[in-house]
Formats: sequence, structure tokens, C-alpha cells
Amino acid sequence: MHPFASYVLRSYYKATGWNEDNLYANLTRSSSAVLDFNVPRGLHFTASKSPNPLFKTSYTMTAMPTLSGSLGYIFTSCDLDVKSSGTVVFKDMLERFRVYDQPRRPEGKEEEWLAGERVDSRDYLLYGRFYLPSRRLDALYSTRLSPTLQASIAAISQPIANMSPELRNRRGDPSNIMFNLQHDIGKWCTEYTYSAEDGMWGIRVLHNFGRLASSVGENGDSASAHTSGGRVGVKRVDEEDAVEGGLKGRVSIGAELYVSAKERSAGVSTGIRFSTLPDATPPSAHVPPPSPFTPEPSTAADGTPPPAAPSPRPHQTPQPPTTITALFNPMLGHVQTAYTARVSRDLTLSSRFDFNVYSYESEWTMGAEWWLRRSPRSHFADGEGGDEEEGKKLGASFPSPLGEVHGVVKARASTNNDVSLMWEGRIRQMLIGLGVVSDLSSRAKPIKAIGLEVSYFSSE
Repeated sequence: MHPFASYVLRSYYKATGWNEDNLYANLTRSSSAVLDFNVPRGLHFTASKSPNPLFKTSYTMTAMPTLSGSLGYIFTSCDLDVKSSGTVVFKDMLERFRVYDQPRRPEGKEEEWLAGERVDSRDYLLYGRFYLPSRRLDALYSTRLSPTLQASIAAISQPIANMSPELRNRRGDPSNIMFNLQHDIGKWCTEYTYSAEDGMWGIRVLHNFGRLASSVGENGDSASAHTSGGRVGVKRVDEEDAVEGGLKGRVSIGAELYVSAKERSAGVSTGIRFSTLPDATPPSAHVPPPSPFTPEPSTAADGTPPPAAPSPRPHQTPQPPTTITALFNPMLGHVQTAYTARVSRDLTLSSRFDFNVYSYESEWTMGAEWWLRRSPRSHFADGEGGDEEEGKKLGASFPSPLGEVHGVVKARASTNNDVSLMWEGRIRQMLIGLGVVSDLSSRAKPIKAIGLEVSYFSSE
């Protein structure tokens, strides 16, 4: 489950039009959401408040295994429509499998003029969190320099006296400051980083093959339709027919390079990702079942049958949303491949294989993500709303004819005998996360960790 600060940061990126998914660091984000979910350790409570659209506060407390807490503040230059924990879209609070949309070139803010002078300013976000009793301080400043440039500064300050002896001997100074500059033009995205603690410089590059997502005009037509003289759906002379069979999607290739002057070391990696089209749906969910609130289609007075639904376009042929990734680190000899697909409307399966060409060590990880829904008919099970008019009102406001998502179950198992199970859901106005991590090879201690996380935030 996303922390409240992470949820606000994603809302800020969405409000300013920045695509955080078009980064090499997020190349394996779809498979990591299923295979690398975080299980809470101990008992955690979080309470957050949004007194106004610009300012947010967050308080956390960990009761087990040790008593600790933190206090955080967030301020943004633009208004953010942050929902409460009881009304927020449940899927927006979770790291989940997604086939992300085609990358597009970021657009800048609209110009603001006052008395003949331009008065618009850059958007920015300020974040700070203070931890007790360790007295650690985290800070983040992110700002938009131009429509395609975004800069951020992250800092960590922690007194050495409050660190454990093991961490104190391993690292000289736990404090650090990092600078990050991102340049996104849609097809290319470049990221430059610098870490002051170890003097490390890094660069990441991601290239997306294929066309960029076209902007939508005021009348709902895409930009490509206007360039072709408004002939929507007319095939060009150089356009080939769609080839039936196989997965249809796009490919992204990226690489990263890091050099540390202090450690006198370097690192390099490269990766490739294939993703199906974002509008592709599995066969089981291509035609949704009829809603209990939607009346059956009837024939006209002259006996004419109702018009048939439009057939899908060639690029909308039913196919399971799928993401395939491969990473290679030549210096460490590490190879990683992952395959993730949504096999049905609510079930996603993922598999990942890690191998080292130098030590021949390998690991196979499998995971699943299963969404839980409430039946639309459950609203009338108690006799409430049995009236036809009441049913029509509920049907108009019901979020989905397939049922409202109220929880998700995630499971992970690997050849290292580690098995993790996680349930996340909403109970009344609170978001709950309950998970367990077990070790099947240990008879003395089969349960490695168990935890419960309760989160509540309000915007009123």
C-alpha cells in the first residue's frame, strides 16, 4: 500500500502532467508490483490530513516490534484533489500490475497574464519528515524547470550517535544529498543523478519504439486525424494490414551507467521491455456481463432490432495484457527475465527468473494478484433499495457494473523457500494491510514475519 506521501507525490505528477512511468528505473514496474510487494513488519498506524489543497500533514506510529514514529509535512504550489481514505479509488493506493499508456511529450502550463505581464510560475513540491526517536530527517524538493525538464533534490540527515554499531562501522556518515534531473520528450527519456555521499554520477536512458500517443483535440479527434485531412479510419497507402496471431504491442530499450569517484567503481546495466497495447483486454473481460441495473435492450415500435455494438478495431483484438522484461548487468553477470500477464478480469500471474553467469546461482519467483469485488446484487440483498426507483438511482451512481473492488490478495513464492501472502482492503473509512512471510525450510521458525498496517487520511 502506498504511503500517504507517495500518494500525494503521484497526484502531483498527474496534476502537472509528468509521466513518472517513462523512466528506465521503472522498466520492471509491472512485474515488481506482483512479485516484490512489501509485507508490513509489526503493527503500523498512519493518520494524515489535508486541511487545504496545498498543505498536507502525516503522522505514523509503529507499535511493534519497537515503538517509533514520524511526523511529515507536504506543500505544493498547485491544488491537488486528494481524496479521503474512504472515497479514494482503491487501486490508486496500491502498486499493481498495469500496462502503461503510450508515452507522450509532456506539455507545459498554460501562460498566465495579469495587466499585460506574464505572471505564471514553476510548479514545485516540498516534503519533509522527522523520525523519532532516531531524529532522522528526510527532505525532498521537486520542481518543473520546463515542459520537458524536471529537477529534484533529496536529502537524508541522521545523527551518527543514534545508529547501531553495525551500521556505524559499515558507513562513515549516514547523511546524504542527491540531485536528479529528468529530461522527457516522450520517445526518449534521460535521467542524470549525483550522490554526494559517495561521489557517484549516473545516467539512465530509455528509448520507446513506435509512435507517441497523439493528443486529443477539443472535438475528441486525435491529432493524427487532423493531419490526414479528417479522414478517420482511412488506411494510408504505406499502411500494412494487421497480422493475425501473436501479441501486438511496443518495445522499450534502456541502459544505465554509474561511476563513483570515491569508491573507484562503476556499474552498468541494460534492459528491454515489451508491452501489449494498453487497450487490450483478455477474452473473459472483453464483453462485460449485463448489469443488474441496466434494462434489457428492446426492439423498436416497428419491430426493428436494436443496433449491434461496433466491432473492435484490428489493434483492439482481444489479447491478454502482457509485459515481458529482461535485464542484464555485464559486470556482475546478473540476468533477469520476467513475464507478467492478466489472465482474467481479476487475476494476474507473474514469473521471474534470476541467474548469475559467474556463480551459476539462480532463483525462480512466482506471484499472483487477485482482485476481490462486491457483487452488484448485494446492495439489494437486505431488502434495502428493493424499490425500482431506488435501484435506478443506485445503478446510476454505481462505480462499475462488474462490481466494486474492495480488496486484493497477493501471493509470492520462490525457490529460496520463501512464501509471502498479503491482503489489502478497505474497512469503512480505513485502508488495511495484513501480511505474513514464511520460510518453508525452517521447522523451528516457519513464520519469519507478520504485520498489520492501518491507514486513515481525510481531506475535510
